[in-house]
Amino acid sequence: MKSGVRALGVAESFRGDRSTFAGVVVRASRVVDGVGFGTCEVGGTDATETVISIFRQLGREDIRYLLVAGIAPAWFNVLDLHAVAAAVERPVLSVTFEGSPGLEPALREAFDGDALARRLETYRAQPPRQRVAVNGETVFVRAVGVDDGEAADVVRAFTPEGGRPEPLRVARLAARAADRQFVDV
Repeated sequence: MKSGVRALGVAESFRGDRSTFAGVVVRASRVVDGVGFGTCEVGGTDATETVISIFRQLGREDIRYLLVAGIAPAWFNVLDLHAVAAAVERPVLSVTFEGSPGLEPALREAFDGDALARRLETYRAQPPRQRVAVNGETVFVRAVGVDDGEAADVVRAFTPEGGRPEPLRVARLAARAADRQFVDV
């Protein structure tokens, strides 16, 4: 991948009832050249709009890929990857770092009625996770807008070491720092 290709990584940190999202633009050469922030409700249904809002606030036409950490940030605020991809007109990859049997059992424990039905509908509409080996580690990737092979190539190209793509690693650091800054004030 060319060194100037850019990806926006979005990760979150939460305390209490609000989650702080950070979006960080990183070149394949590992240069960070943009940061944006947003918030959503912990346990809510607004994470999809928060991710879209961060992309729009950055106003960066040069972003080629959007990576998000996980599929259900902010305590099951389930992301609709198809809606994000349609809104930003870019491929969207959700990267998780641990194997699991899926979220349905946890969703059923935490919610019922309409809240459960809405989350299950969104969750079930997402593409399946694919195992991707990167630097001797395994990550799990859901991709919209690219095939599984290209998704794996993107994850590997943006992961210089370990198993966490650089845009997501830096976004997580930024979200945690912003969360501490604004929550502790």
